[in-house]
Amino acid sequence: MRNPIRIKNLRLRFAPLYALGFALVIFVRPGAVEYALGAALIAVGAVVRTWGAGHLVKTTRLTVTGPYAHLRHPLYLGTLLIGSGAAVMAGGWWAAGALVVFVPWFFLDYFPRKERTESGRLEELYGEAFRDYRAAVPALLPRVSSWDPSPATSALSDPARRWSLDRYSENNELGTLLALVALVAVFGLRALIALGPT
Repeated sequence: MRNPIRIKNLRLRFAPLYALGFALVIFVRPGAVEYALGAALIAVGAVVRTWGAGHLVKTTRLTVTGPYAHLRHPLYLGTLLIGSGAAVMAGGWWAAGALVVFVPWFFLDYFPRKERTESGRLEELYGEAFRDYRAAVPALLPRVSSWDPSPATSALSDPARRWSLDRYSENNELGTLLALVALVAVFGLRALIALGPT
């Protein structure tokens, strides 16, 4: 198993996010409804990310199995659900403020930048096979039926590949999962405190 603590996540540029997270833990007291809705969104996002990370083989294969047969970016969809869930969990004006900042940032900056970079790299590596995949499989809104790759695409991918804990670990998702468990637990304690006598 890979170490779940990623050194790159401790860089100074993430300090404002950690400061915001600390402020939320100190000042936010979510209600039971906000907590339940937020935790549900976070759980769905975590499942989507877990499913995707256990299939993803970076660079050496064109991954088209598991959730990648339904959408091209399950990890980013999971991130969107998790971020939205955390905002909802905060409740009140914290939720509104977080969503007003998070959703536009995700759709106007983060996701388009990642999509350009990753699509360019995959097209360079896999050419026509990736272009066929990109044309058939949506970016974030999953298609109902799984995509059936052409024989040429299948040769570059591995359609028989199943979810793997080793691949999940290699894709550094264990740290994400631990952080989400901590987030939900801390907000759960805050929600219980909010329900108690004031």
